[in-house]
Amino acid sequence: MEEKTYIRKIGVMETVLRDAHQSLLATRMITPDILGIANVLDNIGFWSLEVWGGATFDSCLRFLKEDPWERLKRVRKAYKNSRLQMLLRGQNLVGYRHYADDVVEKFVSLSADNGIDVFRIFDSLNDFRNIRKAVEVAKKKKKIVEATICYTTSPVHTNELFTQMAVELENIGADTICIKDMAGILSPANAYNLVSMIKKKVSLPIHVHSHSTSGFSSMSLLKAVEAGADIIDTAISSMSCGTSHPPTESMVFTLSEMGYDVDLDLEKLKEVADYFRVVRKRYASLESEYTNINADVIVTQVPGGMMSNLANQIKEQNALDKMEEVLYEVPQVREDFGYPPLVTPSSQIVGTQAALNVITGEKYKVVTSETKNYLKGYYGKAPHTINPELLKKVLGDEEVVTVRPADLIEPEMSKEYKDIKEFDISEEDLMSYVLFPNIALEFFKARKEGSLPDYSKPTDTDALKNLSEENNISAEVLDSSILAKDGGLAPSEFIVTVHGESYKIKIAGAGHKSDQKRPFFLNVDGTLEEVVIESLTEIVPSAGGEIVGESIARSKRPSPKREGDVYAPMPGRITKVMVKAGDSVKAGDTVLIVEAMKMENEIHTPIDGTVQEIYIKEGDSVNPDETLIYVEACNA
Repeated sequence: MEEKTYIRKIGVMETVLRDAHQSLLATRMITPDILGIANVLDNIGFWSLEVWGGATFDSCLRFLKEDPWERLKRVRKAYKNSRLQMLLRGQNLVGYRHYADDVVEKFVSLSADNGIDVFRIFDSLNDFRNIRKAVEVAKKKKKIVEATICYTTSPVHTNELFTQMAVELENIGADTICIKDMAGILSPANAYNLVSMIKKKVSLPIHVHSHSTSGFSSMSLLKAVEAGADIIDTAISSMSCGTSHPPTESMVFTLSEMGYDVDLDLEKLKEVADYFRVVRKRYASLESEYTNINADVIVTQVPGGMMSNLANQIKEQNALDKMEEVLYEVPQVREDFGYPPLVTPSSQIVGTQAALNVITGEKYKVVTSETKNYLKGYYGKAPHTINPELLKKVLGDEEVVTVRPADLIEPEMSKEYKDIKEFDISEEDLMSYVLFPNIALEFFKARKEGSLPDYSKPTDTDALKNLSEENNISAEVLDSSILAKDGGLAPSEFIVTVHGESYKIKIAGAGHKSDQKRPFFLNVDGTLEEVVIESLTEIVPSAGGEIVGESIARSKRPSPKREGDVYAPMPGRITKVMVKAGDSVKAGDTVLIVEAMKMENEIHTPIDGTVQEIYIKEGDSVNPDETLIYVEACNA
């Protein structure tokens, strides 16, 4: 029998365990769902499985209350035969700021030791000074370094520039080079041209990553392979397309039929697709209309991983009706910022700033700490000139940094962190704390108390899973299906997550209905609350049996009516209080830091005066209709 000849072998990286659910389901897939198909997925023969990095680390701690390191260990144990890959944001690692070199060294080492084989390392500005340390450490650990070009379009980004970048990455020590098209804007013709140009200049394998947001990606990957690309990224069909990736089965079949060696079993792939088709239904409440194919991305350039998270964050601000306006504010902010590629953290910085501009009704009225740091050069060199008027408004006479940003950061791993002394802390825990201090502390406290969710057991919200209709559960449905008929003496327990804060809720009973409204008695973290409602809107089961809902605790803070009232422009959480009662402040002074949409926002006093009242403490959740600090005018 004559042996079949192939054009050449094409590797496939499967993204369903990381980027696909980040792009479609706001990164909320829990570990048991990732492990549940290991016996099949681990034996298909992918070039690699993407399992970690990106937003998964943050989401594990912040939303799922899972230990991201424990996830990695469990995935490594379950996927014994597969090459495991992660996405690393260079000097940002998996966070939203630059960390010191000693943090980068420790994080990459721990990631390698716990099971990562391939490090896809990128910098959001393509400033390769910011990836050298991570590359160096991964090479020392004898892991595969996939150095990355963040693809974008702008007046300053050309194929010639990207080709020069590929040569630089080869010289840095890359083992493979990735063209990362995070927004799905790499057209088929340009995919062919770009890969062809790079192949003439470098000798390394080329790996192409593209999202399906614009509808281009399947065609673009095909043309990239024809031009010489060696590896492509896909997502199993039941978790593909839209802001995710081209379907694995379709690409495997097409390339095989064309004569390429893509040795993946379509029958096994079908089994994987069937599994995730069922899994995906459990996360339906996290999907939005903005994760579908939309050619507008050619203009907005909002990447797939950002789209689902941005939609959820805008929804948390009760401003989903402004989503389109936010999307079209993004390219305007991007131009002001000097055309950064939109990929974390630059996508989060630009997206959050665009949302603030729209929600506050005034451009750059509120500027996040990250925006200020970006403009100061703390994220690296912008690809093009930043709007000088914006620089003047935000920075005044402050100088812009021109050195490698990490050169300005003192070592962080050797510091004494008093906040965590009461906990039993591992090396991995310390790393989690250094990366995300506030949410890591919350996680450690919950772990110590034994109150972390147990995703291995059915939860109290299973009874609710069939009650949601168009993301609404009426009070009548709750009354008939959940509350006990004997006056509601048998409470139903669940967790409500509001702006990242989790509350233990018990429905203790319901009062008599009057004027189409009914009082419900809720026990919120041990405190009895009475809430009068017509319906419990936006209470829908989400990942792991959590329930996402509106805040039900009543605020005792006054409404902002006085000229010296300080308030947040959007819902968030207090991460730092900068003043105390009696302090003198001047208009524009930062008095609070509020975390919203994963960014820290400086809140300023509107007038000169003296701090009279402070209504909040660090860790509190806040809303825009609440006074947080009252400043009395000097002449009052």
